[in-house]
Amino acid sequence: MDFYERQRAARGTSVRLVLLFTLAVVSIVALNDLVVVILFNSDPTGTIVGWVVVVTIVTLLIIGAGTASKMIALRAGGAAVAQSVGATAVDPSTRDPRLRRFVNIVEEMSIASGVPVPRLFVLEQEPGINAFAAGYSPADAAVTVTSGALDTLNRDELQGVIGHEFSHVLNGDMRLNVRLIGLLNGILLLGLVGLRFLQFGGRSRDKAGAAILVVALAMVILGFVGQFFAGLIQAAVGRQREWLADASAVQFTRQTNGLVGALKKIAGLPNGSKLTDKHGAKQVSHMLFGEGAGRFSSLYATHPPLEKRIAALDPSVTPDQIAQLMQQYAQQPPDGMAEDVQLDFAEPVRSPAPRPAPAAPSVQVDPAQVARSVGALTADDLARGAALARRIPEDYRALASEQSNAVPLLMAMLVDPRPDVRAAQLATVGTRLGPRVAATAQTLADELDRLEPILRLPVVAIAAPQLVGRPQAERDALVAVLDELARADAAITVFEYCLIRLVGSYLLDAGSPARRSRPGRASVTGMQDAALSLLAALAAAGNDDPAAAERAFRAGLARLLPGTSLPYTPPVEVWRTLDAGWSALDALDARNKQVLIEALVAAVRDDGVLAVAEAELLRTTCALLHCPLPPLIG
Repeated sequence: MDFYERQRAARGTSVRLVLLFTLAVVSIVALNDLVVVILFNSDPTGTIVGWVVVVTIVTLLIIGAGTASKMIALRAGGAAVAQSVGATAVDPSTRDPRLRRFVNIVEEMSIASGVPVPRLFVLEQEPGINAFAAGYSPADAAVTVTSGALDTLNRDELQGVIGHEFSHVLNGDMRLNVRLIGLLNGILLLGLVGLRFLQFGGRSRDKAGAAILVVALAMVILGFVGQFFAGLIQAAVGRQREWLADASAVQFTRQTNGLVGALKKIAGLPNGSKLTDKHGAKQVSHMLFGEGAGRFSSLYATHPPLEKRIAALDPSVTPDQIAQLMQQYAQQPPDGMAEDVQLDFAEPVRSPAPRPAPAAPSVQVDPAQVARSVGALTADDLARGAALARRIPEDYRALASEQSNAVPLLMAMLVDPRPDVRAAQLATVGTRLGPRVAATAQTLADELDRLEPILRLPVVAIAAPQLVGRPQAERDALVAVLDELARADAAITVFEYCLIRLVGSYLLDAGSPARRSRPGRASVTGMQDAALSLLAALAAAGNDDPAAAERAFRAGLARLLPGTSLPYTPPVEVWRTLDAGWSALDALDARNKQVLIEALVAAVRDDGVLAVAEAELLRTTCALLHCPLPPLIG
């Protein structure tokens, strides 16, 4: 199943989720009404209909209020989910060895997959091995691991677990999972309200008080019914996705040892994957890497049985081996960091010294192959991402990871070498963002030649999450200043355009994740003018020769609208034309995005060779269409 099929499958699962939720609500309301009918059946005043209406409305209001309040609380996305279960944010510039290893693994996977680095969290008080990814989209994604995972897993095993969670980021699972938390909260709230009504009704001895007492008791009972439905819905959504995530993690790392090792440690340790915070475990159980709470029936299991997950990855593992591990770990629990030393899993060393940038490489590309690689991280992509991460000088990685320096670093990337243009740019930065940012940007700009061109966008991916926590006015000012710096010399390069649009789109996604993550439904025919304009603009941006640009346009047109002959109209303002089409084309459905991306690849480089600037433009295009593309050059 490729990225586009997974997007369609996610939509189908969302429909099933809504149907299951509706069925649960109707069943609960019907049962509540049945209690009222039984209670008032012998009432001579004939008020039974009124009571049924009142109880129905109150029940729906409680469920609706519970769902809406939770949705609002989680509208900030992945970070809000992580914080709701007590997770602590990880400083991406940390020097703590176990956290540094966690950050490095996630950065490598982010660079490899073409998505911004997620925010990272740790459940410090949880000794079990577990993890989850939450959010509406990659821009607001948060990856959380337990302290037990950091302490007991070696680097390969932790990478396998993180690869599992990254599959949820790339597969479109996260939006569904966050919505599920909100929907289930509405169902579970009913029992809590019933308990409050019991307290109120218990103080009254009249007939109305007795009625309230009985209805409240019914609501408490129905709260347990709600938990029954909640468990079924979580299980229905969770199990199949966990199989897919396990398979994807193996695909990412091209070896099963890491993931199998993590699962074996879960099987062999007393804590396993269980969370001590039962309320938190219940809330995010369908998101977790392993079962977070005990299940009295497999009917409620949100994950496939542990032994089956292990057998699917390594059939040679026997129950006797697991029993031996249990005895071994009872005597001496595993130490992941110590195992790294024994296995020589040293953390990657980044380039510490200045070195000249190599000549810009180029690669052969095939449009269909590139389109298939969207959202499909492979072991080769991961190796390329790890290699790119290692080549980032340590001081630049540290700057990109610090909130105080991420902004001036981005500014420095757009500062012009010509003194007069540079002076005007830095004056703009000083006026809009403050003299400290301007001074730091000037210092960094003087040293930026140490950063290879191919590493600039990976550094932007590391820096982007540091911008989210700033006030909205400051984020707006940042985007505006980036745009002014790029236009200061009356010309915008491909890299400048990629940087300002990637940062702008990321901040929009992170600022309104629920709205910006909605999947599109439009067809290419309905967006034909926007698609053709984008095709022409990309052809012009990738080719200085008008004849070559027209050939590129026609190569893309042949894939976008086979058998169609249309005139090539070069855009007067390439970047303005590109800007006009992003919103409409992002509304395409998954399969039509695939067709469009194939056409764009053909247009960006119709001779089959992709240079650095063209690769940057293509990855930016895919990012703006919310189709993450692994690096093609590394």
